[in-house]
Amino acid sequence: MAEDLKKPEGSVVSLKDLYFRYSSEKGNSDVLQDINLSIGEGEFICVLGPSGCGKSTLLKILAGFIKPSSGEALMEGQAIDGPDYHKGVVFQNPVLYPWLNVEDNIGFGLKMRKFPKSEIEALTKKHLELVGLTGYEKYKPYELSGGMKQRVSLARTLVNKPGLVLMDEPFGALDAFTRSNMQKLIRTIWSKTSNTVLMITHDVDEALELATRIIILSHRPGTIIKDFNTSYTYDIIENNNENIRYSEQYINDREEILRIINSQNDFFNI
Repeated sequence: MAEDLKKPEGSVVSLKDLYFRYSSEKGNSDVLQDINLSIGEGEFICVLGPSGCGKSTLLKILAGFIKPSSGEALMEGQAIDGPDYHKGVVFQNPVLYPWLNVEDNIGFGLKMRKFPKSEIEALTKKHLELVGLTGYEKYKPYELSGGMKQRVSLARTLVNKPGLVLMDEPFGALDAFTRSNMQKLIRTIWSKTSNTVLMITHDVDEALELATRIIILSHRPGTIIKDFNTSYTYDIIENNNENIRYSEQYINDREEILRIINSQNDFFNI
């Protein structure tokens, strides 16, 4: 396993002393604390941690859906104070407009930004090809499989050229075969576009095979307890090494990650 990372220079995102407390009628709950994180351009970061550690809360702060209770959340040096097209989000369940066809769903954001019709058509066509959906332009969401819907959702996010792509367990609702194919698609797209990506996942293998950097959060209140580089995705891309998970180093890294996560899980500490 690679050494712990220093903060990269020229960061797309910078979080400093981030703290989030959830308040309700039932009381207060500290969800995140002392989060210090910089995300460099082109990084593919996967966030792991025990259930309830604040992974999705972290993503919501980065997306601008919620604000931290204290600390700083910056993108390109500016405070993240709400959602916009600079931060694209791919959810676990595709959020598509059922009355629009595939190409109109993909081009919806561009239309709202008043792009010329010809440019919308060109960009939509390009991203249909990128996600392997050429020929499905006129299909409605109800006519698509779960994996195809998620590809539409991905294309709709990428067509806006966000500076940061956020994924909240985007393949969690898919069957194992479709999930594997989607992981390959994401890796291929990232290798072509060099998008900056932060993905929430519970799947250690998914993290190791997609990420260039893995972050592990502690039990709630979540704080970063491990932050390291990983290069397996490069090996898969450059050497077409589909058997990487059977290597001794991969197995050791996987076991180490599971050990760290399980050490934070109350179930394993009884």
